[in-house]
Amino acid sequence: MMEIWSMTDVGLVRKENQDAFATMQHEASGRTIGVVCDGMGGAAGGQVASRLAIDVYIQEVTAHLQPDMTPEQLREVSSYAVSVANRAIWEAAESNPDYRGMGTTLVSAISYEGGVVVTNVGDSRAYHITSSGITRITRDHSLVERMVERGDITEEEARRHPNRNLITRALGPDMSALSDGYIHPMASGEFLLLCSDGLVDTVTDQEMLFEVIHGGELSTCMDRLLAIAKSHGASDNVTAVLMQKR
Repeated sequence: MMEIWSMTDVGLVRKENQDAFATMQHEASGRTIGVVCDGMGGAAGGQVASRLAIDVYIQEVTAHLQPDMTPEQLREVSSYAVSVANRAIWEAAESNPDYRGMGTTLVSAISYEGGVVVTNVGDSRAYHITSSGITRITRDHSLVERMVERGDITEEEARRHPNRNLITRALGPDMSALSDGYIHPMASGEFLLLCSDGLVDTVTDQEMLFEVIHGGELSTCMDRLLAIAKSHGASDNVTAVLMQKR
């Protein structure tokens, strides 16, 4: 089990919050689950896609979790749950013209005794935070990530790039969208941060690191990160889940 803190906010510009998140302690298996989604596609579509992804993912994961699963098996369970969520969003869009083309990112974590299994699609991220630094676990499925990998732009330039919101993979629009899975060790006292790009684009990695490790009480950490995001404009919805390994 892990300690959990979370927040979501519409930000300073958007009229609706198309982000969604869920956290839970799965008592039967001793796992902690966290998931963040960032929806897209019209006034209603984004909200529908992100909420549907959350609900289906949690439903499928909890239906298949067993106490003695290896990290590799947990990664398979998570990948399967993402694929079921993907189909659910695609089918909902096909059956309702108002939802046509809707989609969502997803980043999730399932704890195991030695760390977490992380799954992602799109540009919502997972960070590992310790007293010695902050490390991004996930790789964005986005246009600017490809540009960074090619050396065309820097990570800092990517945060401000006009095409930073163009993602190359999402749940919903593509029936064959694949997720990436990571088995990431964690020691007692260390943190995992799941977040939408609304946080990433407004709060630097070093600011995240400082607030989690040195900023004060963990109970107010989410409020402090949101305040920083808003001080930098918060043009998008801002959502984050912070998990600490016991």
